Amino acid sequence: MDGRLQVFAGSSHPQLAREMMGQLEAPLGRAVVGTWRNGETRVKLEENVRGSDVFAIQAMSDPVNHHLMELLLIIDALRRASAARITAVIPYFAYAKQEKKTSGREPISAKLVANLLTTAGADRILTMDLHSPAIEGFFDIPVDHLRAAPILARHINRQVLKDLAIVSPDAGGVARAEELRGRTGGSLAIISKRHPGPDVSEALEMVGDVCGKPAVIVDDMISTGGTLALAAELLQERGASPIYAAATHGIFAQEGLQLIHRSPLDKVLVTDTLPLPDGAPTDKVEVVSVAPLLAEAITRIHKDLSISALFT
Repeated sequence: MDGRLQVFAGSSHPQLAREMMGQLEAPLGRAVVGTWRNGETRVKLEENVRGSDVFAIQAMSDPVNHHLMELLLIIDALRRASAARITAVIPYFAYAKQEKKTSGREPISAKLVANLLTTAGADRILTMDLHSPAIEGFFDIPVDHLRAAPILARHINRQVLKDLAIVSPDAGGVARAEELRGRTGGSLAIISKRHPGPDVSEALEMVGDVCGKPAVIVDDMISTGGTLALAAELLQERGASPIYAAATHGIFAQEGLQLIHRSPLDKVLVTDTLPLPDGAPTDKVEVVSVAPLLAEAITRIHKDLSISALFT
């Protein structure tokens, strides 16, 4: 790209946007992002972006639909203002768990969100740890899919835990747990789990020895905290100690943080792709910043350099 680099942000996660701009050593683009009195979302760019290589930062945090609409309007405003290229930087991509039909007469919501972003005018997507990597295929534009495993592994290794057990909370997360285990060492354990209903989990059995070992439960996101609490209870019964959890996205919906606070978990490690909820107990939560990683990815995209080097 010959155009100058400019970065704008929605209202979903201003702290992460500021930290990213600190890494980039550049000011955040000036824009009005708010709500009209009638409840409609308002966006107005206050800088010239003609011919620029522009990045729009927006995590799809709660309220998800409001922040999604903000992002769509920011992208549309950039396109109509003649930006040369528009990259949507989405640290947390919402609706990713709705990437397929689980029964008849259901939408494929993740595909619809992908279509909306493309139709609004995004030229490429930069995101982190999609719940289903297959969502990349929903886009007909380039997707740079970053992983948090290297960052989480570095922080786990700093705990100097010996004979570590890396635990997948379900069969679908084995590859994710195995990737982390390859970076931290130790053994692998798998919990067999079924879902009686939406956002409801029931732990059944575990494969692997965790007795007398420090255990780390690995997942891509923590939503209600129910899965983690059940897994931690099972690990405690099997003699694991201490019990940690590591996840990329800390959604902590409803009473998620309270449930984790009451659980046998000793520490929960999450990245700052999403802001922590206000007013909830966070004494067990340790947040790792992904701002340097996202800022480096923006620099590499702008300079047409490889993103693959960031996965090591």
